[in-house]
Amino acid sequence: MSWETVIGLEIHVQLATNSKIFSGSDTSFGAEANTQASLIDLGMPGVLPVLNQEAVNMAIRFGLGVDAQIGRTSIFARKNYFYPDLPKGYQISQFEHPIVGKGHLDIVLEDGSTKRIGITRAHLEEDAGKSLHEDFAGMSGIDLNRAGTPLLEIVSEPDMRSAKEAVAYVKAIHSIIRYLGISDGNMAEGSMRCDCNVSLRYKGEEKFGTRREIKNVNSFKFIEKAINSEIEWQMDELESGRAIQQATVLYDPNTNKTRAMRSKEEANDYRYFPDPDLLPLVISDDLIEKMKQELPELPQQKRQRFMDQYGLSAYDASVLVSSQDMADFYEVVVKESGNQPKLAANWITSELLGALNKADLELAQSPVSSAQLGRLVARIADNTISGKIGKTIFEALWNREGDVDEIIEKRGLKQVSDTGAIEKLIDEIIAANPQQVAEYRSGKDKLFGFFVGQAMKASGGKLNPGQLNDLLKKKLEG
Repeated sequence: MSWETVIGLEIHVQLATNSKIFSGSDTSFGAEANTQASLIDLGMPGVLPVLNQEAVNMAIRFGLGVDAQIGRTSIFARKNYFYPDLPKGYQISQFEHPIVGKGHLDIVLEDGSTKRIGITRAHLEEDAGKSLHEDFAGMSGIDLNRAGTPLLEIVSEPDMRSAKEAVAYVKAIHSIIRYLGISDGNMAEGSMRCDCNVSLRYKGEEKFGTRREIKNVNSFKFIEKAINSEIEWQMDELESGRAIQQATVLYDPNTNKTRAMRSKEEANDYRYFPDPDLLPLVISDDLIEKMKQELPELPQQKRQRFMDQYGLSAYDASVLVSSQDMADFYEVVVKESGNQPKLAANWITSELLGALNKADLELAQSPVSSAQLGRLVARIADNTISGKIGKTIFEALWNREGDVDEIIEKRGLKQVSDTGAIEKLIDEIIAANPQQVAEYRSGKDKLFGFFVGQAMKASGGKLNPGQLNDLLKKKLEG
């Protein structure tokens, strides 16, 4: 029998509030260690937490964005455990009554199909501090700047069946939190972290296998690698007759292996109880309605609009709406191109993204602006230049050599569409290659590409490809 993988994810999102969830401490990233932790964050005797309204609003916006139930009354609880970077000895979180209940998010797979992933809940909690190991020989340092930063923990249903599906889901969450403006989603800075619960069962079985949780994975690439590594390890264990023990594990990217850190805790190990310093959180219908009215066009809605309005495939549309910046960039390109949506999509997803990836740049750092790329697409569409010449001009734009028309004029790259000039060049090539002409006319159709190549080479790639093909065929068959 073959194995089926079952994956559920817990994603921790740092909310983009200016102050912490229960204190007025600053949440800016990169400050000197231990300069942004107040007495409230440290849980000193006699202090009282005060809930941050904006963190609540952001959680509501997320819930509405994934079509989830919003808990009209939610309760904060103390989750008791010891970490060196958790000075209070407990974390204020939510347990039985979270702020966001059941919802869902549709992901687009590589074949263009969609799959619905259930969201079990999303609850507010405070972040812990951070243990530092690199700069302290034989010791660990503690930085409590992060302690008390508002987190939204998003718990999925175990609906994913491969590492690729898991990555698609994390990317969809990353996209929606950025569209909503509730987090920058910067995984390198810890603004978004993922715990991956992985188990195996025989295909066709209903009962889940024993899961292991991979903690704190902080990049899309590592999520895929960590899950695949864990699947391989569990499969080897089960096929060797050994039982899987429930555990929390860490992924080591250097060895591409997971290793057990501790046995997995259950909810009762944390001794949850309602926080006596915080009243139940009551959310009014008026507040929810206000949040609804303020929602932007979200990725799923924008993807469908791009498919309907621009005739794009589901996959291309999902790439182009992956961020608000990318979607805005695309729509400017379409406008500047004289409404060439499919050609614009092709140039962004292949040429532009390829160049950005190679240079390790973000879209905001692109040397080629949306307006410039749109004008380049327009010149291809109106036959001023060919697609091949377009790549030369794109490279010149990337190197900041001027604007599109300026580069075309300066380099003499305008496409030749004059029928007489093309016919004259074809006649010269036919006259220079009598043997190939004879072979083509005797049935070797593949030689047509030879003549096209000779013509393009002689013209420096400037001939209109459509005209060249039509005229060449007539001449060779005439």
